[in-house]
Amino acid sequence: MKTMLERGAGILMPVSSLPSPYGIGTFGSAAYEFVDFLKKARQKYWQVLPVGPTSYGDSPYQSFSAFAGNPYFIDLDTLVKEGLLTQDEINACYWGDNPTQVAYDAVFWYRFPLLKKAYARSEYREEQGYEKFCMDSWFWLNDYAFYMALKFHFDNKEWLAWPEDIRFRKKEAVESYREELKDEIDFWKFLQYKFYQQWGKLRAYANEQGISIIGDIPIYVALDSADVWTHPELFLLDEENLTPIKVAGVPPDAFSETGQLWGNPLYRWDVQEKTDFAWWKERMKASARLYDVVRIDHFIGVTQYYAIPAGSEDGKTGEWLKGPGKKLTDAINMVIGDTKIIAEDLGIFVPEVKELLEETGYPGMKIIEFAFSGDRFNEHLPHMYSPNSVVYGGTHDNETLVGYFKPEARQWWELQYIADYMGVSHQHEVVDKVLKTAYASVASVVIFQAQDVLKLDSWARMNTPGTVGNNWRWRMKPGELTQDHINHLSWLVDTFGRF
Repeated sequence: MKTMLERGAGILMPVSSLPSPYGIGTFGSAAYEFVDFLKKARQKYWQVLPVGPTSYGDSPYQSFSAFAGNPYFIDLDTLVKEGLLTQDEINACYWGDNPTQVAYDAVFWYRFPLLKKAYARSEYREEQGYEKFCMDSWFWLNDYAFYMALKFHFDNKEWLAWPEDIRFRKKEAVESYREELKDEIDFWKFLQYKFYQQWGKLRAYANEQGISIIGDIPIYVALDSADVWTHPELFLLDEENLTPIKVAGVPPDAFSETGQLWGNPLYRWDVQEKTDFAWWKERMKASARLYDVVRIDHFIGVTQYYAIPAGSEDGKTGEWLKGPGKKLTDAINMVIGDTKIIAEDLGIFVPEVKELLEETGYPGMKIIEFAFSGDRFNEHLPHMYSPNSVVYGGTHDNETLVGYFKPEARQWWELQYIADYMGVSHQHEVVDKVLKTAYASVASVVIFQAQDVLKLDSWARMNTPGTVGNNWRWRMKPGELTQDHINHLSWLVDTFGRF
């Protein structure tokens, strides 16, 4: 059984949301300044969203790899200091003109040519760290770099649209393309080396300041990923054409009348089990290299998962199937060492999930935004928490606290219960009272989004599930977190013993 998380508090701040003059947050000076802010505010945890390379739609939960890091986060200023780029080269690029929004288009078009220049000038192969990185990443690095080289070679098309010989990874095609794209493959390996090098330094700095990094991994991988292309036998695919037979999603519920169709390929859990969950073990070992704590998204899928026939228009036609349960968590626990796990157990009530959390000791999650629906025994109400839990104001999928608790957005009886429960007498007090109520709870860890610490309205919401186009874009402006925020958070930490 894993030991409980140390009592404390933290902030959910995606790397992409950090201030930066280059269109998106990076591992640069603003990241170190954010760690300094956390330390001054007596926080113990920095939670990030998944840091994998993103594809169409920019969702960090739909990544080209379950192992690789996002090249967007490589800090360009650091490359200048290393003599690999010049400031003039960076300044010649367009990085967008709105400091509160990630400029994904600009980042995509301008960043890779710059990184190509850095690659051409680097003598990274001579560095001891590079050889060690390649050895540590043997399971995934070559396949991922090959996959990305092919993807750019084929005009960014998904691998299912590649020529048949390489789609099926036929030996002659693999050897031929590996030779043809040798330089491109090395480029993508270089990017991963730089990502892990810069992230490793940032994480070490955070740890030195007493800050633990909470990472986030989606339970499923994207269909258009190196993982599925390289290991098709591990996923529920048609053997003749490698397309999914059934895909992931959730059934209709209070949030969606038609359910949600995520489209991720499902695991062949029987095959995974025959390999003693080798792929999952490697994935969790890689996650433990990146983070001090790993939050597993949609943990319910470990015990039971919703399978929707491929080609369905929505989530109404699926069926529940049994997951691997404790067999998988036992495999995970074998390889993660001191790294802790948080189970995102939100959604429908599943007794088997609660039993598994009891057996593993993994803390589950509570959301204050879900607390005041009228039922006095709602599990998200602070008086219902157990110490081994993590409480959030809201997650990346929810409205900001300011947006959610607007009077026009809530029923009168809900507003009355909020007032009674938290002692709220004016609307402008709600966010501060939510923070105080969460900090005062017995939950071992309390996490609030940076947007909620800043009291931003729902224009700053990170993601609206089921929509594409305006998500994952919010960025903090330089200097937005102030001494007043430090004072308030420090007071909460001291008052409720989260130091």
